[in-house]
Amino acid sequence: MTDTAPRPTLEAVAARAGVSRATVSRVVNGGDGVRDILVERVRKAVDELGYVPNQAARSLVTRRHDAVAVVVAEPETRVFADPFFALQLRGISKELTAHDNQLVLLLTEGRDDHARVGRYLAGGHVDGALVFSLHLDDPLPELIQRAGIPTVFGGRPGWSGDRREVVYVDSDNRGGARDAVRHLAGLGRNRIAHITGALDQTSAADRLDGYRDVMVDADPRLIAEADFTPAGGERAMRELLDRCPDVDAVFAANDLMASGALRVLRESGRRVPGDVAVIGFDDMRPVAEQTDPPLTTVRQDIEEMGRLMARLLLRGLDRTAPQEGVGAPPSSVVLPTTLVRRGSA
Repeated sequence: MTDTAPRPTLEAVAARAGVSRATVSRVVNGGDGVRDILVERVRKAVDELGYVPNQAARSLVTRRHDAVAVVVAEPETRVFADPFFALQLRGISKELTAHDNQLVLLLTEGRDDHARVGRYLAGGHVDGALVFSLHLDDPLPELIQRAGIPTVFGGRPGWSGDRREVVYVDSDNRGGARDAVRHLAGLGRNRIAHITGALDQTSAADRLDGYRDVMVDADPRLIAEADFTPAGGERAMRELLDRCPDVDAVFAANDLMASGALRVLRESGRRVPGDVAVIGFDDMRPVAEQTDPPLTTVRQDIEEMGRLMARLLLRGLDRTAPQEGVGAPPSSVVLPTTLVRRGSA
């Protein structure tokens, strides 16, 4: 084992800068009331000595851990296979990094994991939580409420009870779905099917509602439930062709399911868009631009959703910090969607 040099201390920084230990502490911990010239001297001494604040000691002063839990209510096999999660996590990571906060990723495989996540959140390890991909029967909202930490949700809450203080970021799922179906109807298609996502998630339910807003008298056989995966899109498309072989358009609730539907249509000898027009939802370019033909889809800014979730949480944390005072609480945000036209419709 090699010998290591002792870590520089606050006292060493104070001696190098020619100021008091208390002044160094205020500068390092972001406090106010220190003249600019002294701030510069302290920062120079910190750089010269390679001083790194002790996080445990700093937390006692600031009451912050500079760490945020990101809770995804999905198994790791889904999270690491679906580019939606990568985009949202990238947005979250960029915003947290810009504010010198650490991301702690927590995934849930089952009920035992819910209890583990609840204990972790209640244990004082993080300042707040960002939670997305919730299902209607998910116990996480109750566990988070018990933990008592600030939280921003990805997606409109679907659980019952008082939601006035719940902050979330979502896209206009219903409006985007209406735009997709209206576009298909404008192409002269009248047997327009819908492949839903998992209907225990509000995004899927809202997109189904948007489909029904336009297809008021649609044949119920034109609706096939799936699960936001390519395999689910394939299964649903086969069901639709069996039940309604005259289907001439499909709106799938995400790009992955649309890609699965395209494969089945190609295997069945249907031409896209000649025989069946197809529209997805998300505009995940690694998917939408690689399908054959390229996928017409509803774009939601997934990375921006993640960035906004983190921004709202950090704003709320700053609002409750002792040195920040009281300001307006953050409010929920619903982002617009746009139809991106490519070759499939």
